[in-house]
Amino acid sequence: MNDKERLTEEQGRYLLQEARTTIQGALSGEKAQKGKDADLPPLFHQKRGTFVTLTIGGNLRGCIGHIIPQESLLEGIRENAINAAFKDPRFRPIDKEEWKRVHIEISILTDPKPLSYSGAEDLLHKVRPGVDGVIIKKGYYQATFLPQVWDQLPRKEEFLTHLCLKAGLGGHVWKKGQLQISSYQVQAFEE
Repeated sequence: MNDKERLTEEQGRYLLQEARTTIQGALSGEKAQKGKDADLPPLFHQKRGTFVTLTIGGNLRGCIGHIIPQESLLEGIRENAINAAFKDPRFRPIDKEEWKRVHIEISILTDPKPLSYSGAEDLLHKVRPGVDGVIIKKGYYQATFLPQVWDQLPRKEEFLTHLCLKAGLGGHVWKKGQLQISSYQVQAFEE
């Protein structure tokens, strides 16, 4: 991620607070206050890919995002905060009791770039643990893991196997060299 794409710590904290305020407002039925958006830095109005991840006690409780930018950075954080809290199909919607224990992480993505490779060994050589988010695609099957997933799956083979399974493919499809693969990087902020 180049310097003009990077957010400051203060900007990251602001977006974390926006995610929390947005979910809190939805839980309490309050309307979002968006009047101050025009005064924010231009970076917040750029189209960027974003993810919002919710955890409770270190366990995933919701994670939704857009890899390809669909809206401004600020709107992406707000929309994905709501989606992670209430629309992740793997979980029931967050309730007020759980909300007290939720930890929020936001991820700001670079645009994905195709990763050329010639076979399993070359792919293993090119993916960078802890640096690259990886997207795999084969026909209608597609999945991604953010770079943070390397913390749980540090071995490249294990990471790629689980990513294939997440996409609904056999775990070893990555070894056959028939996947479209892209990579991206993330700047993450957490509470």
